[in-house]
Amino acid sequence: MNEPRLTKQGLWDILEGWEEYTPSRIRLVACGGTALTLQDIKESTRDVDFVVPDIDEYDALIRTIKRLGYRKDRGEGWSIEGDPFIFDLFKGQRVFTTGLLDSPLDAGRHIPIREIGKLHISALNDLDLVISKMFRGDEIDVQDCLALIKARGGAFDVEAMKARYKETASHDVGEQRILGQLKYLLSELGGGSHAEG
Repeated sequence: MNEPRLTKQGLWDILEGWEEYTPSRIRLVACGGTALTLQDIKESTRDVDFVVPDIDEYDALIRTIKRLGYRKDRGEGWSIEGDPFIFDLFKGQRVFTTGLLDSPLDAGRHIPIREIGKLHISALNDLDLVISKMFRGDEIDVQDCLALIKARGGAFDVEAMKARYKETASHDVGEQRILGQLKYLLSELGGGSHAEG
C-alpha cells in the first residue's frame, strides 16, 4: 500500500487554511523533504517539516493549529483527525536532532519562497539542509541530498558544505558517526577522496 504524500499545491492549500486563523506574522522555514518539494526538486513529501526560529512565533503557531484541531502526535509532530500528514514543527535553531550554527532567519540562511498573508514561508539554506538530512542519514535522506546537489549543479559549494558540516558535527555527541555519513555522501557524489581533511 502506497503511503499518502503531499504535493506543493496540497501544502499551500493547508497553509492557506492556517493563515485565516493566524493572529500575526509567523516565519516558517521548510526543512527536510518539505524544502525540496517547495523548490520543485522533489514531487511530494510524506511528512511536513518546518523550523520556526522565533520562539514567540512558534508559540503563536501552536496556539493557531490547536484551535484548528491539531493534536500532538509524536516528537515534534502535530496531526489532525482525518488527515494522514504529520507536521513536524521545530522550535529555535534545531532541525530534527541537529543544532544549527546560526538562526535560519539570518541573512543567507534561508531561501524566501512565498508569503501567504501573515505566513512567511522560506526554505532552509542548501548547506544546512544537507547537514540536517545527513545527520539523520536514512537512505532517503542521502537520495534527497544527492537530488538537491544535482539540481544546483555548479552553484552548490561542496567544499563549503564539508567545512560547515564538520563544524556543526563538532557540537554533536555523535560526531564520529555523522562524519561517517558525510564520507558516505561524498562517495555517492563520486568524490570519496574529498571526505578527508
